[in-house]
Amino acid sequence: MKKVEILALIPARGNSKSIPRKNIREFAGYPLIAFSITAALQSKHVSRVIVSTDNEAIAAISREFEAETPFSRPEELARDDTMDFPVFEHALLWLEKNEKYKPEIIVQLRPTSPVIPIGLIDDAVDALINHPQADSIRGVVQSEQNPYKMWHIQKNGTLRPVLQIDRLPESYNAPRQELPQTYWQTGHIDVIRRETILEKHSMSGDTILPIVINPSFAIDIDTPLDWKRAERLVKEGNIDMVYPGKKPRVFPKQVKLLVLDFDGVLTDDRVWVDQNGKETIAASRSDGMGLEMLRRLTDIEVVVMSKETNPVVTARCNKLEIPVFQSINQKEKALIDLIDKKKINSEEVVFIGNDLNDIDCFPIVGYAAVPNDAFVTARRNADLVLDHPGGFGAVREICEMLIEKFSIQ
Repeated sequence: MKKVEILALIPARGNSKSIPRKNIREFAGYPLIAFSITAALQSKHVSRVIVSTDNEAIAAISREFEAETPFSRPEELARDDTMDFPVFEHALLWLEKNEKYKPEIIVQLRPTSPVIPIGLIDDAVDALINHPQADSIRGVVQSEQNPYKMWHIQKNGTLRPVLQIDRLPESYNAPRQELPQTYWQTGHIDVIRRETILEKHSMSGDTILPIVINPSFAIDIDTPLDWKRAERLVKEGNIDMVYPGKKPRVFPKQVKLLVLDFDGVLTDDRVWVDQNGKETIAASRSDGMGLEMLRRLTDIEVVVMSKETNPVVTARCNKLEIPVFQSINQKEKALIDLIDKKKINSEEVVFIGNDLNDIDCFPIVGYAAVPNDAFVTARRNADLVLDHPGGFGAVREICEMLIEKFSIQ
């Protein structure tokens, strides 16, 4: 059988108002758009992955994650009120004119729906191929609120139901079980035939088939609150989704040891040096309070491991009443030795680092976290990117997480 040519097209304009730079803002350690690109690249059906954007920063990051950006979207197609149809029409006509490329099926993936089930694209494409009468496939989830219990407020101030059922004269008073099941379209996926777009001038056509998505994946990011909710879902690690890199591990069921790097974790990674070579650093009292509460409310031990040999590190750790190991050039070896010496399970150890020399420690322990300003490679290898930067609450944040989960009081 002739292979069907399938294009994944990801629309990503640069001028987001609700969340600035939304499409390339870091989400769980990766640019948001990387999740859609990765899902398309992992599909067994998709032939090409193209990002339609007007923004060079988005284009550069898209290419970094192996998507194509053969054209720049015209400014008039990158406005707040621009619909999907002209964006897709422009892409298809440009590809036909400049490359003589005519895909038979187009997959639309929106970066604002990054929590993508594994296999979703292939299942949706298979559904369209196996139903030649269909113009498109649309991703839907069961609606949380049933529209048969929704209302219009009329001009005279009275209520009128949005929908009625003949067999139930007052359907809005009926039990939920008596009402038809309804579905809400998500932003995850649309799979559309080429002729639907270019001949019927539609993004859906007349015959639309559903692909029903588990509500656990139903995240569309339009507001900062949506962002936090989606990122927390991903950080919890309990959902089987497409991920651009190493899939985060689930937080341990038991933690006995918290290991902290010093520079960039307990500090903001800067150092002040006077004319005599004396070094000083800045540390957070909030982090100190978090460590004190952790010691008082849990049985979790805390140690600091630092590559540097510096009396300021010793002084700060003594103030915090935390054991410190300094002059460590091979942290991973020192970490293994420490775990063996304490006779604890490595799965019960949490490590926080921020730079390249910390990354080798991540697989040794049960869970690895980094401050949100950690080096990019560290962020992409960690299980959790904390909300706070190093020296400004990252340690307090992990302490509060541990207290919430393992408090003995």
